[in-house]
Amino acid sequence: MGPLGWLFDATLTIAGHDVLWREIVGNLFGLASAVGGLRRRVWAWPVGIVGNVLLFTVFLGGVFHTPQQTDLYGQAGRQVFFVAVSVYGWVRWRQTQRAALEHGAPADTPAVVPRWAGPRGWVLIGSVAVVGTVGFAALFSALGSWGPWADAWIFVGSLLATYGMARGWIEFWLIWIAVDVVGVPLLVSAGYYPSAVLYVVYAGVVIYGFTVWLRARGEEPAVPAGERSEVAA
Repeated sequence: MGPLGWLFDATLTIAGHDVLWREIVGNLFGLASAVGGLRRRVWAWPVGIVGNVLLFTVFLGGVFHTPQQTDLYGQAGRQVFFVAVSVYGWVRWRQTQRAALEHGAPADTPAVVPRWAGPRGWVLIGSVAVVGTVGFAALFSALGSWGPWADAWIFVGSLLATYGMARGWIEFWLIWIAVDVVGVPLLVSAGYYPSAVLYVVYAGVVIYGFTVWLRARGEEPAVPAGERSEVAA
């Protein structure tokens, strides 16, 4: 089947269960992206996209014949939306960083200054979380997804968290915690053990990331206010 086919289907056995290497590698890219996000580095976005592409093939187990043979449409579908939102975040952070460098900021200046989303942001987060979860739960149930309600919240919450990271909202870390609380039991019940373990590791990174961003919210922006508004537009 050739070297590429072998790499695509390569597995290892953990506690009697066959696990795809691409599930492990995809999650490691996701973890690296989370660390990059914690440090507010632009490279977090392209690294995350690589992990998204790999995990898309993992969570459509019935389509790509993974050991689990279980389709998690929310988990797979969110990888597609992750790529789209990540491109947005990548462009936004690059623009902000480029503007900061043009104003004499050091080369290692973080790409975003953390801030609270504020009342308008909270209304957006709350309304999308409720309406999106109900709507996608109905869709995933019709498609035959494993655990449609949990799958729907993970899908919607992950998109909200990624969008919040792109905007520099501190709340995105709290949304990730809520996603992890639901995600670990779902992934264990569906047999995606490496992803479940990585979710637990993510939780530790997320809690730490929240404290780091919370402390950094009072940083002085490297770009003047007027030009920051132009970059954000």
